[in-house]
Parts: sequence; structure tokens; C-alpha cells
Amino acid sequence: MVEIYILGSGTCVPSPRRGAPGVAVRLDGETMLFDSGSGTLDRLMRAGLDYKELDHLFYTHSHVDHTADLIPLLFALKNTPAFARTKKLGLWGSNEFLEFFARLDAIYGKWIHADSYVIAPRELPPDGVRLSGGRVIARPVRHQPGSLGYRVEALSGKVFALSGDTDYCAELVRLSEKADLLVLECSTPDAYKAEGHLSPAFAGRIAREARARKLVLTHMYPICDDWDLRAECQKEFDGEVVIAEDLMSFLL
Repeated sequence: MVEIYILGSGTCVPSPRRGAPGVAVRLDGETMLFDSGSGTLDRLMRAGLDYKELDHLFYTHSHVDHTADLIPLLFALKNTPAFARTKKLGLWGSNEFLEFFARLDAIYGKWIHADSYVIAPRELPPDGVRLSGGRVIARPVRHQPGSLGYRVEALSGKVFALSGDTDYCAELVRLSEKADLLVLECSTPDAYKAEGHLSPAFAGRIAREARARKLVLTHMYPICDDWDLRAECQKEFDGEVVIAEDLMSFLL
């Protein structure tokens, strides 16, 4: 089984309805976190997921709305009473993200490193990260330099794909090919399409060209709550379209 949890369906702009981006995935006993915007730690616990059991952290890029809870997470892992983590924590991203983390590490140093376990920052290899239940592949997408989209391939044959922040690009279409669940950012309605981001029609186009089975729209600014994003998306994609909400979950 592949379990997917939308921890935050919003952006950098505060919203009573949507938190900053974060997606958790459980696959064959391993728990992965993709991005960790502000409030991710709290929403992990509300989703019934234990931050102490995370195996891998994957980051799409270094913008603050996707990384704000990284340092609080590492600080919590170091300082939880009566708990000493021993298993290595995978920390994955592009070279640009790893340079960003190295600067954070230079600032926080001893405050985020525990003696009992190892934080292992690495760039994803071309053939992906091998897991007991499958693998995670990353490819560049069109946002800031070093931005990545991700594809989780389970040994069962199920596929989950996640865009991160991106504009339309052929790389993302290939990464999303025949995904059983495709989670794409959809920052604004089509009328307010922004460079470097998707709107419903472009998200629908990617899902259609990738022949995805189900599309979930996330990373929505508050303006999106006043628009029919599903109708705009379905002009391009005739499959199932879901508007993400915080703590929504899926099972593949």
C-alpha cells in the first residue's frame, strides 16, 4: 500500500483553511516527508504520523513556505525527552537545496545534531532512491534553479507523483506518466496565472498528457477559494479532479 497525506494545501500566505506545503507518504513501513512548510510538525501529529519515525525528508526547493519546519523538526528530534533516535535520517534534494541546508547547518550546528543518529544530506542519484517498497525518483521542474518534482514507484506497480512549485514543463509530464495519483500545485485561478506556477488549465494539461488516473490540486493561495478550480481544470482533463484540503489522505 501507498498512503499519501496532504499535510498542507496552501502557500506562504496565512489562511484559516490551508497550511503551508507538506506531503507525507508511507510505503512498506517507511515514512517520507516531502517539504515541510510552517506548521508541518503539528499537522503530522494531527494526521496520526509520528515525526520521530520519519525515514526520509525530500525537498522540492528551498523557498521558506516549503522548508520553514525543517529546523524545528531536527531540533525536536534532538530534544525529545526519553527518546534517542538511532536510525539514519535521509535528507534529499537538489545540489542547490543541499547548499541551502549547509548554510542552515552552519548557523544551527549543535542545536540540530544529536549524538545518537546521523543526518545524511545527499543529492538524489539519477536512478532514484531505493526503498524496501519501491523507489523515489526526482527530476528538474520549472521554478527556481534546483527545483524538483518527485515520483514514488511502489513495487506493487502503484505510482504517486508530486510537482512541488513549477510551471508547465515536459519534464513534469514525463515524471507524472500514468500516475495513479498526481498532486500538482495550482497557485491561482487561470485569470491570475503567475510565471513559475501552475493554474488549473495547465495542471489539467499536464495530467491529460501524462495520462494520470487522478489529479489533486494543492498549493492554493486564498483567492482560489472563491473560484471553481475543478471546472477550469476539467477543460483540459476529463479524469477525477480533487481540490486538496489539509489532512486529506489517499490510499493506493
